[in-house]
Amino acid sequence: MSIENSVKELGRQAREASRIIAASTVATRNQALLAMRDAIADNRNDLMAANAEDLAAGVKSGLAPALLDRLELNVERIASLMVSLEQVAALPDPVGAIDGVRTMDSGIRVGKMRVPLGVIGIVYESRPNVTVEAASLCLKAGNAAILRGGSEAINSNLALGRYIQEGLAVAGLPAAATQVVATTDRAVVDALIRLSDYVDMVIPRGGKGLIERISGAATVPVLKHLDGICHVYIDAQACPDRAQAITLNAKTHRYGTCNTLETLLVDEAAIALLPPIADALAAAGVELRGCPKARAASASVGVAATEADWHAEYLAPILAIRVVAGVDGAMTHIAEYSSGHTESIVTENHGTAMRFLREVDSSSVMINASTRFADGFEYGLGAEIGISTDKLHARGPVGLEGLTSSKYVVFGDGHVRQ
Repeated sequence: MSIENSVKELGRQAREASRIIAASTVATRNQALLAMRDAIADNRNDLMAANAEDLAAGVKSGLAPALLDRLELNVERIASLMVSLEQVAALPDPVGAIDGVRTMDSGIRVGKMRVPLGVIGIVYESRPNVTVEAASLCLKAGNAAILRGGSEAINSNLALGRYIQEGLAVAGLPAAATQVVATTDRAVVDALIRLSDYVDMVIPRGGKGLIERISGAATVPVLKHLDGICHVYIDAQACPDRAQAITLNAKTHRYGTCNTLETLLVDEAAIALLPPIADALAAAGVELRGCPKARAASASVGVAATEADWHAEYLAPILAIRVVAGVDGAMTHIAEYSSGHTESIVTENHGTAMRFLREVDSSSVMINASTRFADGFEYGLGAEIGISTDKLHARGPVGLEGLTSSKYVVFGDGHVRQ
């Protein structure tokens, strides 16, 4: 069977399964999620063996240390997968809720019901934990899922796919509700993102190149963010201790995440706050690239920033620093260079903070908090499927509600239109 026909068959099976999942009770879906947890627990040694094969292949092929770290499933990470399944099972059911019911002049009552999207295709790289996160969230929201992980994690993903389908079987749900693509052929992705007869939405999770390729070629709606160029702005009325703690956490807590700080903006009236912050960042091993004013303010800012630095998502211990003319200068810089992911202001001035909150157009905007909080778990969504910087359907961390749509429902009592 050709790749195109094989993917079409996956889609057909997923579509059939999606109707069963959408009609299932939340108790049944939760039973499946907890059975998946148990299957992972029972087979954790086999899972680690499969992951060891992927790690060995990754080392042999020269996979970067950061990608090897994302690929690894150790005891703690497997335990975290099991906890995440429990957490998703404990989340409220998003399906079937009716909101905004109002009575019209005609006497009919009109509201909106939250409903599953249907079939979701997810394309991702490196991290096998995404297999469990994606499967669990899609299932809880009443959707079927087709999961295509990266070739570097194929053994881990296939093992997790078996345990997921064991959990589905325990609850009496169809195996096609969650299908892990068994081939690493890239043609699968090309076919999946054009399968508009069967797939309702595609979610890419990975590097900018992958997301750009999928967004440019897909005929199925894509929920995405291309990169995470996140900013912290230190205002003239910032608390020095808060400014330093937030900046260090936003940059050094983890380097390889999309909500990591990449550009620090400092009000020229707060330039005295920069040297101790720069010294602390340099002491943590961060390379600092700055504009002329930033370099003049601190010897720790050792590299001259170029135009490319304001566009950079480093995902590494590198930070760009720019001195700006107040909040207007900061917002102008963000409007030009931000990827629309997350921006934070550090200030004790309520009016300035609220203006920043209103006028900065990103999926998350914060006051006196680290950008590292831009995360579905930290926002109380449970596990997240990803972060969207699009403005339609869902924006920001996407949890269960972002994996549903809505339909109008009308309650009548023999009403006819006059």
